[in-house]
Amino acid sequence: MSTPFPFTAVVGQDDLRLALLLNAVSPAVGGVLVRGEKGTAKSTAVRALSALLPEVDVVPGCRFSCDPAAPDASCPDGPHEPGPGARRPARMVELPVGASEDRLVGALDIERALAEGVKAFEPGLLADAHRGILYVDEVNLLHDHLVDLLLDAAAMGASYVEREGVSVRHAARFLLVGTMNPEEGELRPQLLDRFGLTVEVAASREPDQRVEVVRRRLAYDDDPAGFAARWAGEEAALRQRIVAARELLPQVRLGDAALRQIAATCAAFEVDGMRADIVMARTATALAAWAGRTDVLAEDVRQAALLALPHRRRRNPFDAPGLDEDKLDRTLEEFSGESPDDDPDPDGPDGPGGGGGQPAPEDGPQGDGGTAAQPQAGEGGEPQASGAREQSAVRAAEPFRAKVLSVPGIGEGAAGRRSRARTEHGRTTGARRPRGALTKLHLAATVQAAAPHQRARGRSGPGLVVRRDDLRQAVREGHESNLVLFVVDASGSMAARQRMSAVKGAVLSLLLDAYQRRDKVGLVTFRGSGAEVALPPTSSVDAAAARLESLPTGGRTPLAAGLLKAHEVLRVERLRDPARRALVVVVTDGRATGGPEPVALAGRAARLLAADGVASVVVDCEAGPVRLGLAGQLAGELGGTAVTLDELRADSLAGLVRDVQGDRRAA
Repeated sequence: MSTPFPFTAVVGQDDLRLALLLNAVSPAVGGVLVRGEKGTAKSTAVRALSALLPEVDVVPGCRFSCDPAAPDASCPDGPHEPGPGARRPARMVELPVGASEDRLVGALDIERALAEGVKAFEPGLLADAHRGILYVDEVNLLHDHLVDLLLDAAAMGASYVEREGVSVRHAARFLLVGTMNPEEGELRPQLLDRFGLTVEVAASREPDQRVEVVRRRLAYDDDPAGFAARWAGEEAALRQRIVAARELLPQVRLGDAALRQIAATCAAFEVDGMRADIVMARTATALAAWAGRTDVLAEDVRQAALLALPHRRRRNPFDAPGLDEDKLDRTLEEFSGESPDDDPDPDGPDGPGGGGGQPAPEDGPQGDGGTAAQPQAGEGGEPQASGAREQSAVRAAEPFRAKVLSVPGIGEGAAGRRSRARTEHGRTTGARRPRGALTKLHLAATVQAAAPHQRARGRSGPGLVVRRDDLRQAVREGHESNLVLFVVDASGSMAARQRMSAVKGAVLSLLLDAYQRRDKVGLVTFRGSGAEVALPPTSSVDAAAARLESLPTGGRTPLAAGLLKAHEVLRVERLRDPARRALVVVVTDGRATGGPEPVALAGRAARLLAADGVASVVVDCEAGPVRLGLAGQLAGELGGTAVTLDELRADSLAGLVRDVQGDRRAA
């Protein structure tokens, strides 16, 4: 076994180390999610923590790590009689991103269960992690159904495996630690809420601290054992402090005043549900025990809020993480049981820093909550020097719930919520012979395959002899995620402020929809003399939103260049991820004015995409009483459909929800 980097040798990252230690003191806190850029010691700190955890007593030979003092009554290896046990270090189990459901929860031998009635169960990673640490690196890249299983087990302290009437239950209590790089995509808010604490980590900008990080890392790489030996004293002291805090924890008193501060803080920050209150209470109690106290103080409540609330306030991926610490301090002071000395805020609740959820004036020159701020001009008139101002970015209008756009046919891509696909989860549509390990048994098809051979197999009475060749895998249909590639016209014909604001609002709405459906997104823009890839395909929709917000406009309309750039992006992406199908969303008024023969070139570029079978939608941004219908013509060349900005709204009265497949049939 390799020597882990010592926990006490990690430089900086105070919040990360504190959150991990609090979970080591009180696993009931609910684990920790570590968010940060690559190379910030996330994995190093988590792996180092396992060496600090106290050893555990286990029943000898039990694959589920039962405690000999209180063995699990439903243990598949049981029943166990209470008695002396064996001591071993606490485990740290890593869940790889590509793990299957069977690898996570364990697997039943379906053939033996049907033929012999034997519960032959092979434990999974949840059983291995019982009474230890389960570490999920890049948890945001894990399939949603695996994250659901993982978090359900963490919440219930048990794992359930059920296959065709055969069920197994075993204890699964572990410290859950997930790490992620937000640039690679966010977790859904429902899943974020299941992590007890979260911390944001970043590399230090202090040269001296960075030098010390490099110095320690080089020393560890040269001689891991020798480096660890030099930190053995600090490690032993920290391990003893964890043990002492665990012993003190039951004696810590959480008074009514602290509880009132916790409730007031969660209410002030409009946190959904009651899980945040419970996690804050447990965290504040663990903080007091860690400090060697038996009473929870206001400083414990404050620190607990900073660790337990930021990720619960993100209702969509574009919300900024973190808490307003001034607001937190005012709330704690107001509910401290003491009368505040300061006069009320003369600006009232809607003033700077006040409630109501309104942006503060310092949000920038376009901080009016909608379109960009306009210079002084006559009522309804154009601002002066409008041509120059049209080159700068305008703010997106308020997003709305967008209609569902999907790719026709049935794919086999990554699990998601957009287009039809053959998946491991969903409704059963048929059966086939297994290709490799059997994962989902189709019972009726298996019985039907075995029934004709019963006499030849010597079966004359009741019962059924099932052989491996009889087994049938269930074919299921669910939904997949797609690559949604936005091709946005940022030319002068789109540059009127209110018009571009509405366009950005529409794209932002589609980005929110892509986030909810677990899609990858990319952004191509075209204006002036060419097109550029503003954002290569990524799972981070908030990165796309940030690029969209700063998008300048102006110049001619090189539509062909934008479509050809999209074609190139898709070609490269097919090589990287051939199973993921693409949906191209072209946002334009359909004009083509850039380069020689712009209309003919745009038509040829559109037909090139259509020849590759690329599904496409054109969002028609043409405005005014006289419309040329150019976007509709472009959609015809692409073999796709055109929708107006108004029709894109899910609650519009333009007719039934239209997807790409339906419009192709109608064309």
